[in-house]
Amino acid sequence: MNKQIKKSIGKIHLWLGLSSGLVVFIVALTGSILVFEEEINTLIHPEFYKVKTVEKSRIPIDCAVKTLKKEYATDSIIRIYTFNDPKRTVLIMGKNTNGNILFFAINPYTGKIISSIEQKKHFFSITNKLHRSLLLGKTGKLITGCSCLIFIIILLSGLFLWWPKKLKNLKQRLTIKWDASFKRVNWDIHSVLGFYSFLFLLIIALTGLTWSFKWFENSLYYLTDGIAKKPSIKVANPPKTELLSQKTFFYQSIMDQTNKIYSYQGNVQIRMPNETVNSILVTKENIEKVIPNQSGIAYFDRYTAKIIQTKPYESFTKGDKLRRIIYPIHTGSIYGLPTKIIAFLVCLFAASAPITGFLIWWRRKKKNH
Repeated sequence: MNKQIKKSIGKIHLWLGLSSGLVVFIVALTGSILVFEEEINTLIHPEFYKVKTVEKSRIPIDCAVKTLKKEYATDSIIRIYTFNDPKRTVLIMGKNTNGNILFFAINPYTGKIISSIEQKKHFFSITNKLHRSLLLGKTGKLITGCSCLIFIIILLSGLFLWWPKKLKNLKQRLTIKWDASFKRVNWDIHSVLGFYSFLFLLIIALTGLTWSFKWFENSLYYLTDGIAKKPSIKVANPPKTELLSQKTFFYQSIMDQTNKIYSYQGNVQIRMPNETVNSILVTKENIEKVIPNQSGIAYFDRYTAKIIQTKPYESFTKGDKLRRIIYPIHTGSIYGLPTKIIAFLVCLFAASAPITGFLIWWRRKKKNH
């Protein structure tokens, strides 16, 4: 009976692996690259992310915004990113008169526009879309989501197949016999590394479902808050009763108020609303915390830069806090470099698993014929 069960599970493992192999390969390979997105970006384009000289004081963000609108035909600002690290540039996402979205790197001490990258041509923007949706939009997102579910079944069935019948065989299942034949080494890489990667890949796959399926995200909220996730409520902007702010430093005023509300060290992101009825959303991540992605929120009047509402991280529900922590868990950034290295290595293994698995199947098929 046990032999028959194992044979059936083996077939499930095989055919699910063959059917989803290409998608798993693409998603895992792009995932391994995205783990070190920040580090790779800084290495390839250091001038875009780092300034050469750190000066005593920064100039208001509005000076750079004014230059973008005047000299770079940027008719609307979408987001502004500022960083606690004094060496980091200010990043501004804007849309020009041609409808193209660009990232601009700004020297925070001089206001000089250092460089610009068009979003749709940016390597990591393309990689991220390939990772999440295979560049196929909603259809691709569904395919990657289903493949992620299949991959979880593959992991669980793989663990069952790996499990030794007798304790004396455990050592064999835990080591790769490098001096053996190619067939044996290939099998060991697939099986042994699969065991060592199992828990990490299971966590990465489960957290990945959050972006693919609403029902999975809601289940997290049911487990923590007892109710489904509430729809995102955009804080309405007060009626436009006065003219667009005549303040010289509109964006800088928002920055200063945010830093006053949340006095901890952190990175600030200003998000301009798409619709005129919504207010400006600002987040400030607390980098003093060991666990990343703990951000306080503030809303500002899009016309006057006056504070409307604040929402400290401490006021978030358990579900919201869990949802926040899923991203650093999924990307491996939860505990910095050590967990990033683990995520990188297991993702590389996941990308190789369809290849080693295919070779195992192909050799068996040839042998049977």
